[in-house]
Amino acid sequence: MPAVPVTEREASLLERVANGDQPAFGELYDRMMPRVIGLATRVLRDEGQAEEVAQEVFLEVWQQASRFDADRGSGVGWVLRKTHGRSVDRVRSSEARAARELRIGMRQLVEPADDIAEVVELRLANERVGLALGHLPVTQRQAVTLAHLAGYSHTEVAEILHIPVGTVKTRIRAGISRLREELAVA
Repeated sequence: MPAVPVTEREASLLERVANGDQPAFGELYDRMMPRVIGLATRVLRDEGQAEEVAQEVFLEVWQQASRFDADRGSGVGWVLRKTHGRSVDRVRSSEARAARELRIGMRQLVEPADDIAEVVELRLANERVGLALGHLPVTQRQAVTLAHLAGYSHTEVAEILHIPVGTVKTRIRAGISRLREELAVA
């Protein structure tokens, strides 16, 4: 019997796992765990969280192996897509939690409401930023506004503007650079 290529081996194991084959799951786990941990660690930059994500991914693989379709891609790719998705979700959740805690903390600060100098300074800064934004080309202004003022991710901005994510990143980078120049002069 000829040797089965590596990518096909994982696909074969996933098909067996879909039928409840525990030894196949053990072999798949042993073969994929280093890749899953490696990808999760690169995305999360935290080994503890990467290990948690890996456990979640393998639980999902065990429960959803029947959804794997070898005609749509490799077994390795299927498992790593699950890993990447869970890792990104964990990062977004962490960022949202931090932003929420910051908003709550800001509300709890007790500052005098009649600090007119500070209010005037903030308004002037906002006006400078608004004027600087007005000097950007429309394409850069749209990308910067959606990403930094409206809080959309680069992927969401790409979907809204119907352009590739790489183009969004380029426009934002160029727009921020130009804003820095405008604000440094003002």
